[in-house]
Amino acid sequence: MSTPPQLPSIVIGRPIGADQRPYVIAELSANHLGKLERAIAIIDAAADAGCDAIKLQTFTPSSMTLESTDGDFHIPDGPWKGRSLWDLYDEAHTPWEWHAPLFAHAAARGMVAFSTPFDEEAVQLLDHLGAPAFKIASFELVDLELIRAAARTNKPLIMSTGMASDAEVAEALETARSAGNGGVALLHCISGYPAPIAQTNLRRMEQLASYGTVIGISDHSPGAIVPIAAVSRGAAIIEKHLTLARTDGGPDAGFSLEPQEMTEVVRSCALAWSALGDGSSRRPKAEDGSRRFRRSLYAAVDIAEGQVLTRSNIRSIRPGFGLPPRELPTVIGKRARVQIARGTPLAWELIG
Repeated sequence: MSTPPQLPSIVIGRPIGADQRPYVIAELSANHLGKLERAIAIIDAAADAGCDAIKLQTFTPSSMTLESTDGDFHIPDGPWKGRSLWDLYDEAHTPWEWHAPLFAHAAARGMVAFSTPFDEEAVQLLDHLGAPAFKIASFELVDLELIRAAARTNKPLIMSTGMASDAEVAEALETARSAGNGGVALLHCISGYPAPIAQTNLRRMEQLASYGTVIGISDHSPGAIVPIAAVSRGAAIIEKHLTLARTDGGPDAGFSLEPQEMTEVVRSCALAWSALGDGSSRRPKAEDGSRRFRRSLYAAVDIAEGQVLTRSNIRSIRPGFGLPPRELPTVIGKRARVQIARGTPLAWELIG
């Protein structure tokens, strides 16, 4: 199986053949738990699992919200119930001074590193670090100024579409395309944490594909089932959160994969992709040995020269060295030119 295309290539719409697997992105997010060495260990786990890229999130609490615990800034339910937005983002952010060493470590492990910026300053930092693409998070898909800032770098944008209406997706896509020429990929996403498998609605990917972009999925459901199914719907990019162990805790632990689960996602999605094939009617090589055992016409008993062929003395049976079964109505009623022994495959030269 060939190496997947590099990130800038996959999102500008280069055709992806059946011999190439989906591009798998491991999301670091807040799973570093405030420790640089843990972030590095997650990069190592992603590389060991066979992921193609590691994705960070680049923000500060002040770029996300206001420092307040009241009213709109209090989280009333969900996995972060009871916290303030400021407190959550203060815990979850990846320090900016970590970005350069994390990018370098990913490159040393043979992976692409890029990130989700949340303001124009973050775009500038990532561009300076040589990030090959930008991710636009579902929550920021409606932030057209942010999309413009990222698109103006002429680097590819990978945009998640959680919560978005068709109109919002179209508006974000038009904004990106009008501001830059780096190309866009759209990721189907359910912004639930975790996302129930039954609510994933993968048929939605058909609409995303109609925009003429590479499509994929940013998935927050447990396990590998949804990514595998997404591949069958045309997903060329798979994004999943990765942690070392869910029991270690953290804001994203409940919807993150552990290393062995990520390995299974990479392996299973590669197999699912290879199973798609090219859709041609060409008989696969695996069938070469089976064709001989299809049904064909045989003499079921000894048939004398001149004897009439009937459904009693000619049968459609295995193997397949005789005339094809579709010829049975044609040969019935004809006579044997020569004596035909039981078990002889029927051929036109035996029939008068």
